[in-house]
Amino acid sequence: MAQKPLRLLACGDVEGKFDVLFNRVRAIQKKSGNFDLLLCVGNFFGSTPDAEWEEYKTGTKKAPIQTYVLGANNQEAVKYFQDADGCELAENITYLGRKGVFTGTSGLQIVYLSGTESLNEPVPGYSFSPKDVSSLRTMLCSTPQFKGVDILLTSPWPKYVGNFGNSSGEVDTKKCGSALVSSLATGLKPRYHFAALEKTYYERLPYRNHIVLQENAQHATRFIALANVGNPEKKKYLYAFSIVPMKLMDAAELVKQPPDVTENPYRKCGKEASVGKQIPAPEEESACQFFFDLNERQGRKRSSTGRDSKSPHPKQPRKPPQPLGPCWFCLASPEVEKHLVVNIGTHCYLALAKGGLSDDHVLILPIGHYQSVVELSAEVVEEVEKYKVTLRKFFKSRGKRCILFERNYKSHHLQLQIAQPGAAYFYVELDTGEKLFHRIKKNFPLQFGREVLASEAILNIPDKSDWRQCQISKEEEETLARRFRKDFEPFDFTLDD
Repeated sequence: MAQKPLRLLACGDVEGKFDVLFNRVRAIQKKSGNFDLLLCVGNFFGSTPDAEWEEYKTGTKKAPIQTYVLGANNQEAVKYFQDADGCELAENITYLGRKGVFTGTSGLQIVYLSGTESLNEPVPGYSFSPKDVSSLRTMLCSTPQFKGVDILLTSPWPKYVGNFGNSSGEVDTKKCGSALVSSLATGLKPRYHFAALEKTYYERLPYRNHIVLQENAQHATRFIALANVGNPEKKKYLYAFSIVPMKLMDAAELVKQPPDVTENPYRKCGKEASVGKQIPAPEEESACQFFFDLNERQGRKRSSTGRDSKSPHPKQPRKPPQPLGPCWFCLASPEVEKHLVVNIGTHCYLALAKGGLSDDHVLILPIGHYQSVVELSAEVVEEVEKYKVTLRKFFKSRGKRCILFERNYKSHHLQLQIAQPGAAYFYVELDTGEKLFHRIKKNFPLQFGREVLASEAILNIPDKSDWRQCQISKEEEETLARRFRKDFEPFDFTLDD
Protein backbone atom coordinates (compact mmCIF):
# COMPACT_ATOMS: atom_id res chain seq x y z
CA MET A 1 0.00 0.00 0.00
CA ALA A 2 1.43 3.37 -1.04
CA GLN A 3 2.46 5.76 1.73
CA LYS A 4 0.09 8.69 2.06
CA PRO A 5 1.96 11.96 1.38
CA LEU A 6 2.24 14.62 4.07
CA ARG A 7 0.65 17.96 3.18
CA LEU A 8 2.86 20.86 4.23
CA LEU A 9 2.90 24.65 4.02
CA ALA A 10 6.04 26.79 3.94
CA CYS A 11 6.03 30.53 4.63
CA GLY A 12 8.44 33.43 4.18
CA ASP A 13 9.06 36.39 6.50
CA VAL A 14 6.03 36.77 8.78
CA GLU A 15 7.39 40.01 10.30
CA GLY A 16 4.79 40.01 13.05
CA LYS A 17 1.78 39.79 10.74
CA PHE A 18 0.39 36.74 12.53
CA ASP A 19 -3.28 37.42 11.87
CA VAL A 20 -2.68 37.89 8.13
CA LEU A 21 -0.76 34.61 7.95
CA PHE A 22 -3.09 32.47 10.02
CA ASN A 23 -6.24 33.86 8.40
CA ARG A 24 -4.75 32.92 5.05
CA VAL A 25 -3.95 29.42 6.33
CA ARG A 26 -7.52 29.01 7.58
CA ALA A 27 -8.87 30.02 4.18
CA ILE A 28 -6.59 27.53 2.40
CA GLN A 29 -7.53 24.71 4.74
CA LYS A 30 -11.22 25.47 4.37
CA LYS A 31 -10.88 25.22 0.62
CA SER A 32 -8.28 22.45 0.24
CA GLY A 33 -8.47 20.46 3.48
CA ASN A 34 -6.16 20.35 6.48
CA PHE A 35 -2.37 20.46 6.23
CA ASP A 36 0.00 18.70 8.61
CA LEU A 37 2.60 21.39 9.31
CA LEU A 38 3.47 25.04 8.65
CA LEU A 39 7.20 25.81 8.35
CA CYS A 40 8.28 29.46 8.67
CA VAL A 41 11.65 30.79 7.46
CA GLY A 42 13.02 34.33 7.64
CA ASN A 43 11.93 36.93 10.19
CA PHE A 44 9.03 35.57 12.23
CA PHE A 45 8.85 38.67 14.43
CA GLY A 46 8.81 42.22 13.09
CA SER A 47 9.46 45.75 14.33
CA THR A 48 5.74 46.32 15.00
CA PRO A 49 4.33 46.49 18.57
CA ASP A 50 3.89 43.17 20.38
CA ALA A 51 0.14 43.53 21.02
CA GLU A 52 -0.76 41.05 18.29
CA TRP A 53 1.83 38.53 19.48
CA GLU A 54 0.64 38.81 23.08
CA GLU A 55 -2.76 37.47 22.02
CA TYR A 56 -1.13 34.30 20.72
CA LYS A 57 1.33 34.06 23.59
CA THR A 58 -1.42 34.26 26.21
CA GLY A 59 -3.73 31.90 24.36
CA THR A 60 -6.35 34.47 23.41
CA LYS A 61 -5.67 33.49 19.83
CA LYS A 62 -4.36 30.18 18.53
CA ALA A 63 -2.51 29.16 15.39
CA PRO A 64 -4.77 26.92 13.27
CA ILE A 65 -1.93 24.52 12.45
CA GLN A 66 1.19 23.17 14.13
CA THR A 67 3.77 25.83 13.23
CA TYR A 68 7.57 25.56 13.38
CA VAL A 69 9.74 28.69 13.08
CA LEU A 70 13.40 29.61 12.76
CA GLY A 71 15.19 31.94 15.19
CA ALA A 72 16.42 35.52 15.14
CA ASN A 73 18.15 37.17 12.19
CA ASN A 74 18.91 40.44 14.01
CA GLN A 75 19.65 41.65 17.53
CA GLU A 76 16.13 43.05 18.09
CA ALA A 77 14.55 39.61 17.69
CA VAL A 78 16.93 37.71 20.00
CA LYS A 79 14.71 38.43 23.01
CA TYR A 80 11.96 36.17 21.64
CA PHE A 81 14.23 33.10 21.43
CA GLN A 82 15.72 32.52 24.86
CA ASP A 83 16.34 28.78 24.54
CA ALA A 84 18.97 27.92 21.92
CA ASP A 85 17.71 24.34 21.78
CA GLY A 86 14.19 25.40 20.87
CA CYS A 87 10.97 25.73 22.82
CA GLU A 88 7.24 26.34 22.55
CA LEU A 89 6.58 30.05 21.96
CA ALA A 90 2.79 29.77 22.07
CA GLU A 91 0.19 27.09 21.60
CA ASN A 92 0.85 25.41 18.21
CA ILE A 93 3.90 27.62 17.59
CA THR A 94 7.33 26.08 18.22
CA TYR A 95 10.82 27.52 17.85
CA LEU A 96 13.01 24.79 16.35
CA GLY A 97 16.32 26.04 17.78
CA ARG A 98 19.65 27.41 16.54
CA LYS A 99 20.49 24.34 14.47
CA GLY A 100 19.56 20.69 14.35
CA VAL A 101 17.36 17.97 12.90
CA PHE A 102 13.64 17.54 13.44
CA THR A 103 12.31 14.07 12.66
CA GLY A 104 8.55 13.58 12.66
CA THR A 105 6.71 10.42 13.59
CA SER A 106 6.23 9.80 9.87
CA GLY A 107 10.01 9.71 9.36
CA LEU A 108 10.11 13.12 7.66
CA GLN A 109 13.54 14.67 8.29
CA ILE A 110 13.83 18.46 8.50
CA VAL A 111 17.21 20.14 9.00
CA TYR A 112 17.12 23.72 10.28
CA LEU A 113 19.70 26.48 10.63
CA SER A 114 18.60 29.73 12.26
CA GLY A 115 20.12 33.19 11.76
CA THR A 116 22.43 34.81 9.23
CA GLU A 117 26.02 34.02 8.31
CA SER A 118 28.87 35.33 10.47
CA LEU A 119 32.57 34.67 9.98
CA ASN A 120 33.55 36.63 13.09
CA GLU A 121 34.16 35.41 16.63
CA PRO A 122 32.37 35.53 18.94
CA VAL A 123 29.33 34.71 16.84
CA PRO A 124 26.29 36.93 17.59
CA GLY A 125 23.19 35.29 19.01
CA TYR A 126 21.38 35.79 15.73
CA SER A 127 24.03 34.22 13.47
CA PHE A 128 25.61 30.90 12.53
CA SER A 129 29.28 30.17 11.96
CA PRO A 130 31.35 27.81 9.79
CA LYS A 131 31.56 25.53 12.85
CA ASP A 132 27.76 25.35 13.04
CA VAL A 133 27.52 24.32 9.41
CA SER A 134 30.39 21.86 9.72
CA SER A 135 28.84 20.20 12.78
CA LEU A 136 25.51 19.76 10.99
CA ARG A 137 27.17 18.23 7.97
CA THR A 138 29.33 15.92 10.06
CA MET A 139 26.40 14.76 12.17
CA LEU A 140 24.31 13.84 9.15
CA CYS A 141 26.71 12.98 6.35
CA SER A 142 29.11 10.72 8.25
CA THR A 143 26.83 7.68 8.12
CA PRO A 144 27.42 5.33 5.16
CA GLN A 145 23.68 5.08 4.47
CA PHE A 146 23.21 8.85 4.18
CA LYS A 147 21.36 9.81 0.98
CA GLY A 148 20.10 13.27 1.86
CA VAL A 149 17.35 14.96 3.86
CA ASP A 150 13.76 15.75 3.05
CA ILE A 151 13.72 19.47 3.86
CA LEU A 152 16.30 22.16 4.68
CA LEU A 153 15.16 25.40 6.34
CA THR A 154 17.40 28.48 6.33
CA SER A 155 16.66 32.17 6.42
CA PRO A 156 19.36 33.37 3.98
CA TRP A 157 19.44 32.25 0.38
CA PRO A 158 22.37 30.05 -0.62
CA LYS A 159 24.93 31.98 -2.62
CA TYR A 160 25.11 31.09 -6.34
CA VAL A 161 21.77 29.28 -6.27
CA GLY A 162 20.85 30.98 -9.56
CA ASN A 163 23.73 29.42 -11.49
CA PHE A 164 22.48 27.25 -14.38
CA GLY A 165 18.90 28.03 -13.34
CA ASN A 166 16.04 30.29 -14.30
CA SER A 167 16.31 34.00 -13.56
CA SER A 168 16.17 35.01 -9.90
CA GLY A 169 14.85 38.46 -10.79
CA GLU A 170 16.39 41.42 -9.00
CA VAL A 171 18.36 39.23 -6.59
CA ASP A 172 21.96 38.77 -7.74
CA THR A 173 22.78 35.32 -6.39
CA LYS A 174 26.48 35.83 -7.12
CA LYS A 175 26.54 38.63 -4.55
CA CYS A 176 23.62 37.96 -2.23
CA GLY A 177 23.15 34.99 0.03
CA SER A 178 25.38 32.81 2.17
CA ALA A 179 28.26 30.65 0.94
CA LEU A 180 27.93 28.61 4.13
CA VAL A 181 24.31 27.81 3.29
CA SER A 182 25.44 26.78 -0.21
CA SER A 183 27.96 24.42 1.33
CA LEU A 184 25.33 23.00 3.68
CA ALA A 185 22.88 22.42 0.83
CA THR A 186 25.61 20.72 -1.20
CA GLY A 187 26.36 18.27 1.59
CA LEU A 188 22.84 17.59 2.87
CA LYS A 189 21.18 17.22 -0.55
CA PRO A 190 17.71 18.31 0.60
CA ARG A 191 14.74 17.46 -1.58
CA TYR A 192 13.29 20.87 -0.68
CA HIS A 193 15.19 23.94 0.51
CA PHE A 194 13.23 26.97 1.73
CA ALA A 195 14.64 30.44 2.47
CA ALA A 196 13.49 34.07 2.71
CA LEU A 197 14.84 37.54 3.72
CA GLU A 198 15.02 38.94 0.16
CA LYS A 199 11.31 39.91 0.08
CA THR A 200 10.65 38.14 -3.19
CA TYR A 201 9.43 34.79 -4.51
CA TYR A 202 11.77 32.58 -6.51
CA GLU A 203 11.19 28.95 -7.37
CA ARG A 204 14.36 27.69 -8.96
CA LEU A 205 14.32 24.87 -11.48
CA PRO A 206 15.21 21.62 -9.70
CA TYR A 207 18.91 20.71 -9.74
CA ARG A 208 20.63 17.33 -9.61
CA ASN A 209 22.81 16.12 -6.75
CA HIS A 210 25.02 13.75 -8.72
CA ILE A 211 27.62 14.11 -11.42
CA VAL A 212 26.22 12.66 -14.62
CA LEU A 213 28.17 9.65 -15.93
CA GLN A 214 30.39 9.59 -12.83
CA GLU A 215 27.99 8.91 -9.96
CA ASN A 216 24.82 6.91 -9.50
CA ALA A 217 21.62 8.90 -9.98
CA GLN A 218 20.37 10.71 -6.88
CA HIS A 219 17.26 12.71 -6.10
CA ALA A 220 16.88 16.31 -7.27
CA THR A 221 16.65 19.41 -5.05
CA ARG A 222 14.01 22.13 -5.33
CA PHE A 223 14.94 25.54 -3.91
CA ILE A 224 12.07 27.90 -3.10
CA ALA A 225 12.50 31.42 -1.72
CA LEU A 226 9.36 33.03 -0.32
CA ALA A 227 8.33 36.66 -0.01
CA ASN A 228 7.18 38.48 3.12
CA VAL A 229 3.64 37.99 4.44
CA GLY A 230 1.08 40.51 3.24
CA ASN A 231 3.45 42.28 0.86
CA PRO A 232 1.72 44.95 -1.28
CA GLU A 233 3.12 43.51 -4.53
CA LYS A 234 1.17 40.26 -3.88
CA LYS A 235 4.35 38.21 -4.22
CA LYS A 236 3.92 34.63 -3.12
CA TYR A 237 4.73 34.04 0.54
CA LEU A 238 2.96 30.74 1.18
CA TYR A 239 3.85 27.51 -0.61
CA ALA A 240 1.83 24.31 -0.39
CA PHE A 241 3.32 20.92 -1.28
CA SER A 242 3.00 17.20 -0.62
CA ILE A 243 5.88 14.94 0.29
CA VAL A 244 6.47 11.29 1.19
CA PRO A 245 9.44 10.92 3.58
CA MET A 246 12.57 9.81 1.77
CA LYS A 247 13.03 6.73 3.96
CA LEU A 248 9.62 5.42 2.88
CA MET A 249 10.08 5.92 -0.84
CA ASP A 250 10.97 3.37 -3.49
CA ALA A 251 14.60 3.97 -4.53
CA ALA A 252 13.81 4.19 -8.25
CA GLU A 253 10.98 6.64 -7.63
CA LEU A 254 13.16 8.80 -5.38
CA VAL A 255 15.91 9.33 -7.98
CA LYS A 256 13.55 9.94 -10.90
CA GLN A 257 14.75 13.16 -12.53
CA PRO A 258 12.32 15.98 -13.38
CA PRO A 259 12.36 16.91 -17.09
CA ASP A 260 13.60 20.44 -16.33
CA VAL A 261 16.44 19.44 -13.97
CA THR A 262 19.67 21.46 -14.22
CA GLU A 263 23.26 21.12 -13.10
CA ASN A 264 24.07 21.64 -9.41
CA PRO A 265 24.57 25.40 -8.97
CA TYR A 266 27.19 25.01 -6.23
CA ARG A 267 29.53 22.58 -7.92
CA LYS A 268 32.70 23.60 -9.71
CA CYS A 269 34.32 21.02 -11.96
CA GLY A 270 32.62 18.26 -10.00
CA LYS A 271 34.12 19.34 -6.67
CA GLU A 272 32.31 21.19 -3.95
CA ALA A 273 33.89 24.08 -2.11
CA SER A 274 35.05 23.74 1.46
CA VAL A 275 32.89 24.95 4.34
CA GLY A 276 33.60 28.53 5.27
CA LYS A 277 35.24 29.44 1.97
CA GLN A 278 33.80 31.47 -0.85
CA ILE A 279 32.27 29.18 -3.43
CA PRO A 280 33.55 30.31 -6.84
CA ALA A 281 31.20 30.52 -9.78
CA PRO A 282 31.03 27.06 -11.39
CA GLU A 283 32.77 26.39 -14.68
CA GLU A 284 31.90 24.04 -17.49
CA GLU A 285 34.12 22.28 -20.03
CA SER A 286 33.81 23.48 -23.59
CA ALA A 287 31.42 21.70 -25.92
CA CYS A 288 32.80 18.88 -28.06
CA GLN A 289 32.21 18.32 -31.78
CA PHE A 290 30.72 15.14 -33.24
CA PHE A 291 29.88 13.84 -36.66
CA PHE A 292 26.08 13.57 -36.82
CA ASP A 293 26.01 14.31 -33.11
CA LEU A 294 23.37 14.55 -30.39
CA ASN A 295 24.37 17.33 -28.01
CA GLU A 296 22.12 18.69 -25.27
CA ARG A 297 24.04 21.72 -24.08
CA GLN A 298 21.44 24.39 -24.52
CA GLY A 299 18.84 26.19 -22.43
CA ARG A 300 15.20 25.22 -22.36
CA LYS A 301 13.14 26.98 -24.99
CA ARG A 302 9.74 25.73 -23.88
CA SER A 303 8.47 25.26 -20.36
CA SER A 304 7.99 21.70 -19.12
CA THR A 305 4.59 20.26 -18.34
CA GLY A 306 5.99 17.22 -16.58
CA ARG A 307 6.44 18.57 -13.07
CA ASP A 308 4.39 17.47 -10.12
CA SER A 309 1.78 19.96 -8.94
CA LYS A 310 2.63 21.14 -5.46
CA SER A 311 0.79 24.37 -4.91
CA PRO A 312 -2.79 25.52 -5.27
CA HIS A 313 -1.54 28.94 -6.35
CA PRO A 314 -0.47 29.96 -9.86
CA LYS A 315 3.22 29.37 -10.32
CA GLN A 316 5.78 31.99 -11.22
CA PRO A 317 6.22 32.03 -15.02
CA ARG A 318 9.14 29.77 -15.83
CA LYS A 319 12.04 31.38 -17.62
CA PRO A 320 14.66 29.53 -19.65
CA PRO A 321 17.57 28.23 -17.55
CA GLN A 322 20.97 29.83 -18.00
CA PRO A 323 23.39 28.04 -20.34
CA LEU A 324 25.82 25.69 -18.59
CA GLY A 325 28.70 28.05 -19.20
CA PRO A 326 29.55 29.38 -22.67
CA CYS A 327 27.94 27.04 -25.18
CA TRP A 328 27.84 27.06 -28.96
CA PHE A 329 24.64 25.05 -29.10
CA CYS A 330 22.44 26.79 -26.55
CA LEU A 331 19.63 28.66 -28.29
CA ALA A 332 19.26 30.86 -25.19
CA SER A 333 22.96 31.72 -25.07
CA PRO A 334 24.58 34.82 -26.56
CA GLU A 335 27.48 32.58 -27.63
CA VAL A 336 25.36 30.46 -29.93
CA GLU A 337 26.09 30.92 -33.64
CA LYS A 338 22.54 30.93 -34.93
CA HIS A 339 23.61 31.18 -38.56
CA LEU A 340 24.60 27.50 -38.29
CA VAL A 341 21.02 26.42 -37.44
CA VAL A 342 19.51 24.84 -40.56
CA ASN A 343 16.19 23.38 -39.35
CA ILE A 344 13.98 23.71 -36.25
CA GLY A 345 11.35 21.20 -35.19
CA THR A 346 9.03 21.19 -32.21
CA HIS A 347 11.45 19.53 -29.77
CA CYS A 348 14.75 19.31 -31.67
CA TYR A 349 16.76 21.21 -34.25
CA LEU A 350 19.56 20.67 -36.79
CA ALA A 351 22.75 22.69 -37.00
CA LEU A 352 25.89 22.49 -39.08
CA ALA A 353 28.93 21.52 -37.03
CA LYS A 354 31.61 24.15 -36.60
CA GLY A 355 34.78 22.87 -38.19
CA GLY A 356 32.88 19.99 -39.76
CA LEU A 357 34.38 16.93 -41.38
CA SER A 358 32.35 17.69 -44.49
CA ASP A 359 30.13 20.43 -45.88
CA ASP A 360 27.00 18.59 -44.68
CA HIS A 361 28.31 17.51 -41.26
CA VAL A 362 25.21 18.12 -39.11
CA LEU A 363 24.15 17.77 -35.50
CA ILE A 364 20.80 16.83 -34.00
CA LEU A 365 20.15 18.76 -30.79
CA PRO A 366 17.17 18.67 -28.43
CA ILE A 367 15.80 22.14 -27.74
CA GLY A 368 15.01 21.28 -24.11
CA HIS A 369 17.74 20.88 -21.50
CA TYR A 370 18.14 17.13 -21.10
CA GLN A 371 21.08 15.15 -19.76
CA SER A 372 20.16 11.66 -20.91
CA VAL A 373 17.63 9.70 -22.91
CA VAL A 374 16.05 8.30 -19.73
CA GLU A 375 14.89 11.84 -18.96
CA LEU A 376 13.39 12.48 -22.39
CA SER A 377 9.67 12.61 -22.93
CA ALA A 378 8.21 10.32 -25.58
CA GLU A 379 7.59 13.16 -28.03
CA VAL A 380 11.24 14.29 -27.93
CA VAL A 381 12.49 10.74 -28.56
CA GLU A 382 10.02 10.45 -31.44
CA GLU A 383 11.31 13.64 -33.08
CA VAL A 384 14.95 12.59 -32.70
CA GLU A 385 14.09 9.38 -34.54
CA LYS A 386 12.25 11.37 -37.23
CA TYR A 387 15.36 13.45 -37.86
CA LYS A 388 17.53 10.33 -38.06
CA VAL A 389 15.23 8.65 -40.59
CA THR A 390 14.86 11.85 -42.63
CA LEU A 391 18.59 12.52 -42.74
CA ARG A 392 19.30 8.97 -43.90
CA LYS A 393 16.85 9.51 -46.79
CA PHE A 394 18.40 12.89 -47.56
CA PHE A 395 21.96 11.56 -47.72
CA LYS A 396 20.91 8.47 -49.70
CA SER A 397 19.26 10.71 -52.32
CA ARG A 398 22.62 12.43 -52.77
CA GLY A 399 24.55 9.17 -53.11
CA LYS A 400 26.02 9.45 -49.64
CA ARG A 401 26.01 7.36 -46.49
CA CYS A 402 25.87 8.61 -42.91
CA ILE A 403 27.10 7.48 -39.53
CA LEU A 404 25.61 8.51 -36.21
CA PHE A 405 27.76 8.27 -33.13
CA GLU A 406 27.69 9.40 -29.53
CA ARG A 407 30.42 9.59 -26.94
CA ASN A 408 28.97 9.73 -23.46
CA TYR A 409 32.14 10.26 -21.45
CA LYS A 410 33.39 13.45 -19.78
CA SER A 411 30.63 15.34 -21.51
CA HIS A 412 26.95 16.15 -21.10
CA HIS A 413 25.68 14.54 -24.28
CA LEU A 414 22.38 12.82 -24.73
CA GLN A 415 22.38 9.11 -23.86
CA LEU A 416 21.05 6.80 -26.55
CA GLN A 417 18.75 3.80 -26.09
CA ILE A 418 20.64 1.16 -24.13
CA ALA A 419 22.92 2.67 -21.47
CA GLN A 420 21.83 2.86 -17.89
CA PRO A 421 21.95 6.25 -16.10
CA GLY A 422 25.49 7.05 -15.05
CA ALA A 423 27.14 4.66 -17.54
CA ALA A 424 29.90 6.03 -19.79
CA TYR A 425 29.87 4.58 -23.31
CA PHE A 426 30.57 5.03 -27.00
CA TYR A 427 27.69 4.31 -29.39
CA VAL A 428 27.68 4.02 -33.18
CA GLU A 429 24.69 3.60 -35.49
CA LEU A 430 25.26 2.80 -39.16
CA ASP A 431 22.80 3.49 -41.96
CA THR A 432 22.58 -0.28 -42.52
CA GLY A 433 20.86 -0.60 -39.15
CA GLU A 434 23.89 -2.03 -37.35
CA LYS A 435 24.51 -0.66 -33.88
CA LEU A 436 27.76 -0.83 -31.95
CA PHE A 437 28.07 -0.21 -28.25
CA HIS A 438 31.22 0.02 -26.13
CA ARG A 439 31.16 0.50 -22.36
CA ILE A 440 33.85 3.02 -21.40
CA LYS A 441 35.78 2.36 -18.22
CA LYS A 442 38.64 4.85 -18.26
CA ASN A 443 41.14 6.75 -20.41
CA PHE A 444 38.97 6.94 -23.51
CA PRO A 445 40.09 9.41 -26.25
CA LEU A 446 37.60 12.28 -26.31
CA GLN A 447 37.86 12.72 -30.12
CA PHE A 448 37.90 9.00 -30.91
CA GLY A 449 34.87 9.04 -33.22
CA ARG A 450 36.07 11.99 -35.26
CA GLU A 451 39.59 10.60 -35.54
CA VAL A 452 38.34 7.22 -36.79
CA LEU A 453 36.11 8.80 -39.44
CA ALA A 454 38.88 11.13 -40.60
CA SER A 455 41.39 8.29 -40.86
CA GLU A 456 42.74 6.98 -44.16
CA ALA A 457 40.62 3.84 -43.78
CA ILE A 458 37.33 5.73 -44.01
CA LEU A 459 37.18 9.36 -45.22
CA ASN A 460 40.94 9.69 -45.76
CA ILE A 461 41.07 13.24 -44.42
CA PRO A 462 43.47 12.82 -41.44
CA ASP A 463 44.26 16.53 -41.49
CA LYS A 464 40.65 17.15 -40.35
CA SER A 465 40.79 14.98 -37.25
CA ASP A 466 40.97 18.15 -35.10
CA TRP A 467 37.89 20.33 -35.64
CA ARG A 468 39.83 23.43 -34.59
CA GLN A 469 41.98 23.06 -37.70
CA CYS A 470 38.89 22.96 -39.92
CA GLN A 471 37.22 26.27 -39.07
CA ILE A 472 36.19 28.56 -41.90
CA SER A 473 34.95 32.15 -42.02
CA LYS A 474 31.45 33.12 -40.94
CA GLU A 475 30.61 34.07 -44.53
CA GLU A 476 31.60 30.59 -45.73
CA GLU A 477 29.56 29.02 -42.91
CA GLU A 478 26.51 31.08 -43.89
CA THR A 479 26.88 29.95 -47.50
CA LEU A 480 27.02 26.28 -46.45
CA ALA A 481 24.01 26.72 -44.16
CA ARG A 482 21.91 28.35 -46.93
CA ARG A 483 22.84 25.55 -49.33
CA PHE A 484 21.94 22.84 -46.81
CA ARG A 485 18.58 24.44 -45.99
CA LYS A 486 17.69 24.59 -49.69
CA ASP A 487 18.79 21.00 -50.39
CA PHE A 488 17.09 19.65 -47.27
CA GLU A 489 13.76 21.41 -47.85
CA PRO A 490 12.12 18.60 -49.91
CA PHE A 491 12.75 16.22 -47.00
CA ASP A 492 11.71 18.63 -44.22
CA PHE A 493 8.97 16.89 -42.22
CA THR A 494 8.45 20.00 -40.06
CA LEU A 495 6.71 21.65 -43.04
CA ASP A 496 3.96 19.03 -42.92
CA ASP A 497 2.48 20.46 -39.70
